Amino acid sequence: MKKPQDAESFIAEQKRILADNPECANSSYNLGVALMKEGRLDEAIEAFNDAVTNSGRMFEGYVNLGYIFFKKGRMDKVIEANLRAIEIEPRYARGYANLGFAYLQLAETDKAIEALEKAIELNPKIAQAWNNLTNAYLQKGDIDKAIETGEKLVGLAPDFGLGHNNLAVAYYHKGEYEKAVRHADLALSNGFEVHPDFLELLKPHRKS
Repeated sequence: MKKPQDAESFIAEQKRILADNPECANSSYNLGVALMKEGRLDEAIEAFNDAVTNSGRMFEGYVNLGYIFFKKGRMDKVIEANLRAIEIEPRYARGYANLGFAYLQLAETDKAIEALEKAIELNPKIAQAWNNLTNAYLQKGDIDKAIETGEKLVGLAPDFGLGHNNLAVAYYHKGEYEKAVRHADLALSNGFEVHPDFLELLKPHRKS
């Protein structure tokens, strides 16, 4: 049985290939993946940049760049990378979901909603996109749409504690406190740590 190649020897092999053929996009991509797995993110960025430069269709390279920039907290670069990914692959639902998340972090709410709705249109099963869309409507102050979206999410993923938490927040803002309490408790029972301050706000609305 062939022994699996360790990361360092694989990285060295890809670098040898690139020394002979610097424009090999596949080797640059493979090198980027290996470096990313090893936590060598700056080197991985360089490799993925080489890959996308040398292949006009390698949307996966932009996807991984987006992930690395997310890890670095560079939401502007997350947006840039995912815009390129969906430009190449317009039906890449997670690219729109990633865009929506990044726009949400930058409080560009309308852009977030547009991207997240597109993600859900392409793949209605991405629970995180539904969750971020709920948050986007909360950010916008559209409580009814937040509730509508949150209910769809927990219908799709009834064990998703964060979804119940955000739905609880939406119901609280709506003044529907009984439902807020119920969903906060469902969030807790599904392993999500509801913020203590929110639990305090709910206390007067619990039935003794």
